[in-house]
Amino acid sequence: MAKEGVEKAEETEQMIEKEAGKEPAEGGGGGGSHRLGDAQEMRAVVLAGFGGLNKLRVTRKAMPEPQDGELKIRVKACGLNFIDLMVRQGNIDNPPKTPLVPGFECSGIVEALGDSVKGYEIGDRVMAFVNYNAWAEVVCTPVEFVYKIPDDMSFSEAAAFPMNFVTAYMMLFEVANLREGMSVLVHSAGGGVGQAVAQLCSTVPNVTVFGTASTFKHEAIKGSMTHLFDRNADYVQEVKRISAEGVDIVLDCLCGDNTGKGLSLLKPLGTYILYGSSNMVTGETKSFFSFAKSWWQVEKVNPIKLYEENKVIAGFSLLNLLFKQGRAGLIRGVVDKLTELYNQKKIKPVVDSLWALEEVKEAMQRIHDRGNIGKLILDVEKTPTPLVSQTQRDPFSSARQGLSDAGTGGGEGNTGGSLARGGDLCNQTTVQMDN
Repeated sequence: MAKEGVEKAEETEQMIEKEAGKEPAEGGGGGGSHRLGDAQEMRAVVLAGFGGLNKLRVTRKAMPEPQDGELKIRVKACGLNFIDLMVRQGNIDNPPKTPLVPGFECSGIVEALGDSVKGYEIGDRVMAFVNYNAWAEVVCTPVEFVYKIPDDMSFSEAAAFPMNFVTAYMMLFEVANLREGMSVLVHSAGGGVGQAVAQLCSTVPNVTVFGTASTFKHEAIKGSMTHLFDRNADYVQEVKRISAEGVDIVLDCLCGDNTGKGLSLLKPLGTYILYGSSNMVTGETKSFFSFAKSWWQVEKVNPIKLYEENKVIAGFSLLNLLFKQGRAGLIRGVVDKLTELYNQKKIKPVVDSLWALEEVKEAMQRIHDRGNIGKLILDVEKTPTPLVSQTQRDPFSSARQGLSDAGTGGGEGNTGGSLARGGDLCNQTTVQMDN
């Protein structure tokens, strides 16, 4: 059955390409465009249908051209976020039709300008939000979602910047109104948003940051947190032991039974913000049981108890704010503030590792296993690392550049197969076989 699933996915992609008059893409990196006949083409990651990792494939597609008000960007790097795993599974509200090119953020160089575009020139270094289609060599996106990159910011840092730091800033300062002397609890403290939250909290005097994360990440991230707890421990009691009244802000990307725990930790006038539901992702494909379990506790929130205890529950979705609710102007102002903080060397994106487009399955598996510290980046120009047998690899090989030794302990519940990328991959990062 697994083999049939893989063959079906490949047949779907070949049919898509055949209808467009294309040849299937070869598995190599290096970037660059290609011409077949009169059509100029590019490499892109394509999701053939919702489901497991075998639904992803790198192929050639027609290169887009900018419409009125759009910029064409030659992509250098793309951000990989947990929401991308949920999109792959179809585990979101109103999922788009497949096949599609995933990805919501990228960085690169402006290659062409659509009509009426002002403030940008060909050759500008930029980062951008994209409403899908980011995981490709070329993207087109409206000018209101594009921002210039600081001179000393790398493309990989720029691809790690928009989603994580804007989300963290909006929750802390726009929704929860973080001020001097307040306290914050953030889950998944070792992830991209968690690290952005910690850095932004450090810009406000006397803010106490409580974090939860897998134990193997603690050594690498302990300097960014005031107090750090094991994600599987009784963190409620640990927090109350330090601060009997609780905390002012809870940032929850987990959902499920963490909702009740988070609310129990809120001080009067405190704010609980739900900005994800990663507990719904327990396997490679969508699980209705995990979905129901994650939201069951949320539905039990008593509104009467909320006003009696003077507590606030809020939700935050940056993508909806940008693409459905028309707040691009607000977000541009936030990006301006964040780039100024970057220029002042007060914040800096944490990049976990770089992956070729052809390594997107392994990169997704690393996020699924919660093995990353900071952001995973798809490097469009990177050449894939050859596959080698685990028995041929040095079990003490060094981690990817940028990760500390503490970040190489592997993910929780790793379900990868017997092959892994050689060279600079972390020891415990294994390939999820198509099964």
